[in-house]
Amino acid sequence: MSPKLPKITAKKTLSETRLFRIEQIDLTFSNGAKRIFERIAPTTVMHKAVLIIPMLDEDTVLLVKEYSVGVEQYTLSFPKGTIDQGEKLFEAADRELMEEVGYSAEKYTFLKDVYLSPNYMAHNISIVKAEGLHPKKLPGDEPEPLEVVPYPLSKVDQLIEDASFIECRSFAALLFAWQQWLKKNGLK
Repeated sequence: MSPKLPKITAKKTLSETRLFRIEQIDLTFSNGAKRIFERIAPTTVMHKAVLIIPMLDEDTVLLVKEYSVGVEQYTLSFPKGTIDQGEKLFEAADRELMEEVGYSAEKYTFLKDVYLSPNYMAHNISIVKAEGLHPKKLPGDEPEPLEVVPYPLSKVDQLIEDASFIECRSFAALLFAWQQWLKKNGLK
């Protein structure tokens, strides 16, 4: 049985930019405990996002290397991006795949919605697997071309150790890809 949700006794905006609004939330829990939390508040224009696991073949995923300003370094991750207004999940996945990797897919499979940091924000991303890849490009919005890196799932331990593979959403997606690869190869 889940505990009773805490009561929100107050909400106020602490700071706001064009992208984020920081809120203070005052809570009272069912046991009487009171806490004040801060969060990145959901906005009226909450953009959904998609992360794609492009399967080049049954054993190889495609990753992209791009500059990540938050950590001021180049990182390796699965392609991802915002779902545009009015766009469906698989349409966005296909567009992002063409823009970032230079492929389109014959088949997309929804795997799971994951949240970046549910204690502090409501931002989530939908993980989808792309199969039946064929070359097809669209111009992207990145400031420089992304490096596409094929990676064999048989070397997943090396990828986990790679100093540039640090993005948690990509780790979550890798678990799905690796789990399916293990099953297919009779290792699970």
